[in-house]
Amino acid sequence: MALAEAGARGRLLRWPRVLLFGDSITEYSFQENGWGAYLAERLVRKCDVVNRGISGYNTRWAKLILPRLITESTSADSIAAVTIFFGANDSALKELNPKQHVPLEEYAANLKGMVQYLKSVDITADRIILITPPPLQESAWEKECLAKGDKLNRSNATAGQYAQACVQVARECGTDVLDLWTLMQKNQDFSSYLSDGLHLSKKGNSFLAAQLWSRLENKLSALPSLLPYWRDVDHTNPEASLL
Repeated sequence: MALAEAGARGRLLRWPRVLLFGDSITEYSFQENGWGAYLAERLVRKCDVVNRGISGYNTRWAKLILPRLITESTSADSIAAVTIFFGANDSALKELNPKQHVPLEEYAANLKGMVQYLKSVDITADRIILITPPPLQESAWEKECLAKGDKLNRSNATAGQYAQACVQVARECGTDVLDLWTLMQKNQDFSSYLSDGLHLSKKGNSFLAAQLWSRLENKLSALPSLLPYWRDVDHTNPEASLL
């Protein structure tokens, strides 16, 4: 059978998408042992896990981008889940990092606006997961700042305020939330979750992956594997199995 004929007979194969939207902690999530790579492995042949992490970005900029990632013409059925993971940059101290800083009230409003936008294009609240910023290990991050000639430009207490705001937005909007800031600090030595005081270490990636999968598994585990197992393909008439 010619390829063109096969294409005409078979319906277009579309994998549902899990969209990971966030800052550098999301952008780096497909690196070796990253939490995004973990999800992609778990969901192979069920979903495409799409990394839309943009290093250095905050919610002020993210809210402008989201409608360009998921448009009104996007089939809502094609989106299996969306994670929104911002706050590590928004919570930068205004006097030391004004470019990335977003005031707390605006941060909450931006998160709420992004959730409302997703709902407006028929992505229901049960498919949206907000993730709070992680805790900050200040001494380790200060070393990173000093190496660049800067002062410590973030604080763990401030990150906690943004995490609380994220949790509150999720509660108001009816979405799930992963409070990474609180969960990681249940371990007294939470610094082991962080590679430089801000970004995730291998252990931190594993922790986030496990926590996120526990929330996604029930939503996505029932999705069928796309295309039959190879032993189930009729080798004498593969068209009957595959088209």
